[in-house]
Amino acid sequence: MTAVTDEDHGKGKGKGDSGKEAGGAKSGREDGRWDDGLIARRAAAAAARDADAPVPVLAPADDDAEPQVEAYAPADGPLPARLDALRELVGLSRARLDRDTLAEAGRVLDEAAARQRLSSRHTVIAVAGATGSGKSTLFNALAGAPISDTGLRRPTTSQPIACSWTDGAAGLLDRLAVPGRLRRRPHPGPAAFDEALQGLVLVDLPDHDSAATEHRDQVDRVLALVDAVIWVVDPEKYADAALHERYLRPLAGHAEVTFVVLNQTDRLPGEAADLVLDDLRRLLDEDGIALGEHGEPGATVMSLSALTGDGVPELREMIGRFVSDRTAATRRLSADIDAAAARLRRVYVAEGRPGLGERAREEFTDRLAEAVGATAAGQAAEREWRRNASRACGTPWLRLWRWYENRGLPGSLDRMGQALTPPEEELTARQRVEQAVRIVADDAADGLPGPWAQAVREAAFTGARGLPEALDELAVEAGAPGAAKRGGGTETGKGKGKVAQLGGRPPKPPRPKWWPAAVLAQASMTLLQIFGGLWLVGQIIGVLEPGLVTPALIMLAGVVGGPLVEWACAAAIRGPARRYGQDAERRLREAAAGCGRARVLDPVAAELVRYREVRERYVTVTEFSTTGR
Repeated sequence: MTAVTDEDHGKGKGKGDSGKEAGGAKSGREDGRWDDGLIARRAAAAAARDADAPVPVLAPADDDAEPQVEAYAPADGPLPARLDALRELVGLSRARLDRDTLAEAGRVLDEAAARQRLSSRHTVIAVAGATGSGKSTLFNALAGAPISDTGLRRPTTSQPIACSWTDGAAGLLDRLAVPGRLRRRPHPGPAAFDEALQGLVLVDLPDHDSAATEHRDQVDRVLALVDAVIWVVDPEKYADAALHERYLRPLAGHAEVTFVVLNQTDRLPGEAADLVLDDLRRLLDEDGIALGEHGEPGATVMSLSALTGDGVPELREMIGRFVSDRTAATRRLSADIDAAAARLRRVYVAEGRPGLGERAREEFTDRLAEAVGATAAGQAAEREWRRNASRACGTPWLRLWRWYENRGLPGSLDRMGQALTPPEEELTARQRVEQAVRIVADDAADGLPGPWAQAVREAAFTGARGLPEALDELAVEAGAPGAAKRGGGTETGKGKGKVAQLGGRPPKPPRPKWWPAAVLAQASMTLLQIFGGLWLVGQIIGVLEPGLVTPALIMLAGVVGGPLVEWACAAAIRGPARRYGQDAERRLREAAAGCGRARVLDPVAAELVRYREVRERYVTVTEFSTTGR
């Protein structure tokens, strides 16, 4: 098949265009307004002939004297709420996500704000295509005049050329950086006065596969700003990988504002055009572009010949319906939001249901209680209660024996036990705290996207600085076993350790009301023993009258009654001692839990709340997604 380009089809059309532009330059700005020559004169003549007809006034293409233009005011719909949610999402995420991650979302917000400040009556449609696809010929056919150059020279189109059907598009064209000398109006005729096309701004772009890098940059820049795009492909390059991989596939979410036109069908014999069109549809489906078939929203795909005009009226009719709907800008912005949201999905959508459950909180509290020695503190408090009871209610002979056993030792049994505690326990206690923090941070961050998981862990580890020392202080105040040693081994220095060693013992437990009676009973038993013993001694030495039974019974009552009183007191204090120990354990446990909650759990919970806030904003952004993401 012989390759025939659109310039081969349109020879002769390009020769007069430069002449027209030159003529326009000669006649330009004589009255302070731009006049592009032949087209403007024909427009004036047509307006004079049909003065009584309701014909739009053809203002100069430069639109210097632009009339009042209504600002972009989208109809009530989800777009304003989505833009607000995206704006809040970016604001809440700046402290947690890097600038590159939020760059696309920021660009979408900036472009949306810029587009909303401009006319809502106009729809900007770009005509894009590869070298030789015939896009300039199609552009001229839609405008009804040879506005864009066509020819054998490559690239023929070097800068964007715009054709506006109505006034008031200057701001939009300034945004596209289309120079005034390249702004045109359609040829006076059916195409120019078609009511459905009023508000259309058509832009012919350079070739997207041009050898000139600046041409490709202009294509990329303008495509990011227009409301819709018409992709013109030819039978030879419709399957070009550069077109599909660089443009169509990344813009699959913009299907509703996309037209794909198979041009130059006059070169295909018989049913070849239908076969090529079917294959083009297949490629677009593989690109993920939804096709607008059977009344469903999606891209418009059709075939035509810009040279012969076959299919051009149908395309013009489709564009007319598209423009008269005045929703192209809203659809484009919605598609841009969808694309930005899709890129941000990995940093906002979690796997599962991350957070701090009750079980994780309880396990964290258990680990801190274990590290601070809450159980040991409770047991020590219970032993202290029983020891006091034993001292108050025990027999004096038993107390004397215990004093004899402990005499000569450097300290009490508790202090001896502390002294014999292996030095590795200090490191073990600190490691337990660090392990507890690490586990709770991992539980809270489980399933979160990377940046938010990192933020949760940083909050936990930052809050955990000084936690072992704070727990040591709690243990010192409670007089927990080993608290003095742990206090001396912290980063705060040995001063705290000395203070702990001096005042680390807990206060004596309160005595129940019956303790004085028990002490009196034990003292009575002791007096009975002494009285009976003295009585017996007096009888033995002959001071008193003999009679062993009575003093022996009195002494036996004292000897037996003393241990009985002690045993009764020990049985009576078992419950209160246990409750006292449990209460001491509970207080230390609650103190450790409060310290851990304030330093670790609350900062982690705050980060999770922040994540839930941005997640809600992200859901709002994607709630009305047109791409189904």
